[in-house]
Amino acid sequence: MLDEVANAGRENLDAEHAWHYDAKEDADALGELRILEDLGLDGQSALVDLGAGTGQLAMAAAAVCARVVAVDVSPVMVQPLKAKIDEAAVSNVEVVQAGFLTYEHRGRPADFVYSRFALHHLPDFWKAVALDRARRILQPGGILRLWDVVYDFGVREAEDRIAAWCDAYTDAPDGEWGRVDLEEHVRDEHSTFSWMLEPMIERCGFEIEEAQYTSDGFFGKYIARAR
Repeated sequence: MLDEVANAGRENLDAEHAWHYDAKEDADALGELRILEDLGLDGQSALVDLGAGTGQLAMAAAAVCARVVAVDVSPVMVQPLKAKIDEAAVSNVEVVQAGFLTYEHRGRPADFVYSRFALHHLPDFWKAVALDRARRILQPGGILRLWDVVYDFGVREAEDRIAAWCDAYTDAPDGEWGRVDLEEHVRDEHSTFSWMLEPMIERCGFEIEEAQYTSDGFFGKYIARAR
């Protein structure tokens, strides 16, 4: 079995980074929540957030749905989330330290599975295993909302595209994602091509209803329904 903690990424195992993550990364939780509500998320819904990190989406969703399970493999990333839960005194968010490959869902099947910038920590074989396990969490007709770094270009374009992507972040301000972060991502993590990920999602029991890619070809957002 893949060691998901070892593959969680250097920064995600750094306690200082975890406590400052929200200042560095805006997950657009309210925008994502509106999308989920348009897809049927309501006061009866159960949502599982795989790779929840500091829980930006999980905390937003707790205000509108019945149950949120925030799952993250990193022992340091879940600490800020637990502090948020204590401060807000919410009772419908459960924190589970586990990964895509080890989380065991309890209770009725979920209506939604959410994952943002987490699946790329797994090599492609394990991505497929993770997606199959996500499908088994969901009831038929349930929704997977997936947002990740995805390479939406051909193999022969990759060298030039990635060089341009890294170049664009050369002069990033301190405290934001910079060139070194992008180079580390490409070198050490496991983002894949869109034309590999889409059939993988479908092969694991989903029907892709929407696939959006940014114009630079580096980010993909999916809405997929469990068959």
